[in-house]
Amino acid sequence: MRKEKENDAAFQAVRIGLFAVIDIVLLYLYFYSSCTALTLSSHGMQSVLVGVPVICLLETAFLHYVAGDGYERLAKRCMLVFGAAALAMVLLVAVGDLVQSPLMRARSYASLLPVTDSDADSTIPTADGTDAIALMDTASAAKLGDREIGSLSDVVSQYDVGAYTQINYQGRPVKAAPLEYSGFWKWSQNRKSGTPGYVLVDPVTMQASYVKADKGMRYTPSAWFGDNLTRHIHEKYPSMLFGNTHFELDEDGTPYFVSTVFRRKGTFGALTVKGCLVTDPCTGDITCYSAGSVPEWVDVVYPGDLLCWQYNYSAQLAGGFWNSQFGQKGCRKTTELENGADYGYIAKNGDIWIYTGVTSVNSDSSNLGFLVANERTGEARYVSCAGADEASAMNSAEGEVQQYGYTASFPSLIRVGNVPTYIMVLKDRSGLVKMYACVNVSQYNQVAAASTQAECLSRYKKLIAGEISSGDAVSASDASSESDTSSVESGTDSAAWETKTITVQAAEPIDKNGNTYLYVLDTDGNIYYAKYTDVLGMMGVGSGSTVTIETDGSRFRLPEG
Repeated sequence: MRKEKENDAAFQAVRIGLFAVIDIVLLYLYFYSSCTALTLSSHGMQSVLVGVPVICLLETAFLHYVAGDGYERLAKRCMLVFGAAALAMVLLVAVGDLVQSPLMRARSYASLLPVTDSDADSTIPTADGTDAIALMDTASAAKLGDREIGSLSDVVSQYDVGAYTQINYQGRPVKAAPLEYSGFWKWSQNRKSGTPGYVLVDPVTMQASYVKADKGMRYTPSAWFGDNLTRHIHEKYPSMLFGNTHFELDEDGTPYFVSTVFRRKGTFGALTVKGCLVTDPCTGDITCYSAGSVPEWVDVVYPGDLLCWQYNYSAQLAGGFWNSQFGQKGCRKTTELENGADYGYIAKNGDIWIYTGVTSVNSDSSNLGFLVANERTGEARYVSCAGADEASAMNSAEGEVQQYGYTASFPSLIRVGNVPTYIMVLKDRSGLVKMYACVNVSQYNQVAAASTQAECLSRYKKLIAGEISSGDAVSASDASSESDTSSVESGTDSAAWETKTITVQAAEPIDKNGNTYLYVLDTDGNIYYAKYTDVLGMMGVGSGSTVTIETDGSRFRLPEG
């Protein structure tokens, strides 16, 4: 009997040891893969502190069930210990989150982002230098970058273009992105040499260029194991709370990855910025900077998302938590779009500033003003300027050239003749930039558009000066419009016309420069137009009708006979 008990005890010890080894291995794999900061301020670490005793409790219950009644006393003691530990950790996290939540610390959250009132003249840049207005969105930049890399056969087969960052480089706003490994096998084949360079996209000239780095970049976000950038940083600073790792260049074109270092107000409180880590991807060297000692070439330390999040707390909790939930007196928030792009960029004095509209919490389509914040220093200013929000301005610009089916990018904010103005690009369905548009912030029915940025600004200046009407300022491209209409009227042009049968989705007459044109949208999403007097046979044609037309791709006419 004694020997049997000894055998049972030995077997039970083996089970316990096996579970312990499995737990240690799983815990190691979790920390290795997630790179969770070893600090209680990390949500990942909080999950571990709660999860480990819970798992141990379940394992003890399972072992007790398998072992039978012989170890009931020991099992109960272990379950009591693990259960108490799990309950203590749950209470610690829950109470900590509650005590340091906006409900209990509204005043602390309201002071997260000090905001100074400013005026448009000193905060919003002018349109005097059109070469400083960066309008290209990231999607368009990615298309140009992919096209540039696609022309390099030795690069495109091994690497992808990584995430773009809006930076100031040698006095000009640019979008920069590193090359990244396109999978595990490509990394294993190229890890010794590293990724060879990066892509620069000039959002003013709409040109992309590939720059080969002096040395290969070994430590990147797409690398694996010890070469992975996040893991490399975590191994050197295991207890540091960092994120927002992005690509930047110094003024000599040397590539770096910059990571924001965060801290919380209290262990469970709101996130604030402590400084940044600058990593040389070629050598792996990491330099830590405090928020007040960041080099001037570093453009992004305070992420735009964090600045907007902090401003929303500041603007809504100044009157207390309950006021933000019910009375909402004086409560404001930053504007939001359906696609998530809710702020733009302003290049000013060598820094990148984000800007976003500020509206009431009732989410109407108008702005009370603008938040303009420096992504390097965290300086934030509020500019009082009532007018249309960004989405309304984009819709207004699209509506004025609806016959082309263009979509507007998120606008930039400038001053034209001391008038706050949205300026944006209009893109076709393939994402190519076709036109530029200016929209008056306070009177968003004042819209000017043209095929070049300079011509658009020229028209807009005449529009706000009262020298021309809105119709004259938004006639798309004069040259193309006049040539198109004259060729439709005369029927003599060299374009290749083809006969096509379409199903009409919508047909609408539109007045343009004193003439009426019929615009037809087919079920494939194509838009055709013609002078109405030349296609009177289309009268009565409505949605669902099938008609045969001759078209050169944009204009149309009815076949003779």
